[in-house]
Amino acid sequence: MSNSTNETIATVGLGAGGPEVGVQGLGCMGMSWGYGPTHDEAEARATLERALELGVTLFDTADVYGFGRNEEFISPFVRAHRDRITLATKFAIERDESDPFGNMRVHNDRPYIRQAIEGSLRRLAVDHVDLYYMHRRNPEVPLEESVGAMAELVAEGKVKHLGLSEVTAKELRAAHAVHPIAAVQSEWSLFTRDVEGGGANSVAATAAELGVALVPFSPLGRGFLTGSFVQAEQELSEGDSRRLQPRFTGDNAAVNAALLEPIRKIAEARGATLAQIALAWVQQQAQVHGLAVVPIPGTRTRARIEQNTGATRIELSADELAALEPIAGQVAGARYADMSLTSAGRE
Repeated sequence: MSNSTNETIATVGLGAGGPEVGVQGLGCMGMSWGYGPTHDEAEARATLERALELGVTLFDTADVYGFGRNEEFISPFVRAHRDRITLATKFAIERDESDPFGNMRVHNDRPYIRQAIEGSLRRLAVDHVDLYYMHRRNPEVPLEESVGAMAELVAEGKVKHLGLSEVTAKELRAAHAVHPIAAVQSEWSLFTRDVEGGGANSVAATAAELGVALVPFSPLGRGFLTGSFVQAEQELSEGDSRRLQPRFTGDNAAVNAALLEPIRKIAEARGATLAQIALAWVQQQAQVHGLAVVPIPGTRTRARIEQNTGATRIELSADELAALEPIAGQVAGARYADMSLTSAGRE
């Protein structure tokens, strides 16, 4: 399964009435920000083209990624294929460029939202965004005000569909009552399963009930689930945000590297990569929870996009799923040093 292929991936709808997209999308952040310097810009651009050839049609960015530069980076690709892709971007997070991974401010008020969409449209050089996410929730701003302002952008034709990121089930339900939500973006992987917590009141269950798609970001645990790290702090370059994340630091990295053994055994038996097995697990949650699931792993290379899309054609057996089940409960370290702005931090 790790060999390249020209077989295109299947498609699925994002929410009731939402766009039809490939069952796997592409997170574009790391192409220009967050994971250290992009060593080969030409290869990154070729990766965008290869993804589209393979049936990937959901391309995800945000205004905070590189302080707008990630939107600018993908703009030529977006404009060249505007009628074939679903373009997603996000607003709400503001950071200081002098301290790019330091404290962030979250804005959900109407004036900021209107300012943010105009900036994104300008950088992307398009007249509308297909999917516009509220990147983080500021609980001091009424949710109805924020979603109401986003709905105004839909009425004006600047946005086609609305999304939320890192919200609770209660917040999702309240937002959906104001305007239909097409997708919720949350971290979801073998290491991070917060969206499943709460049973019938979980984010996953609520999304399934409302007909909202789940778009897992970091489905490979920010690369950890690929088996690439053992002593992560030494293996990550300067300028890589993962150097500050608890799961990659101190003794946690070694503990988490040891957790990958069940993935490695399944991958070896199937002739697949660890990444493909980890992604297949995420994709298979669509069947488990009865909803559309479109993970957006990030990569900068054509070889990796070919491997990643190959995961959509792997179906894990009941025994394999059972072998992978314990991993999340043993993972060492929180997702972020500060969890206060995640859905788990507000539940």
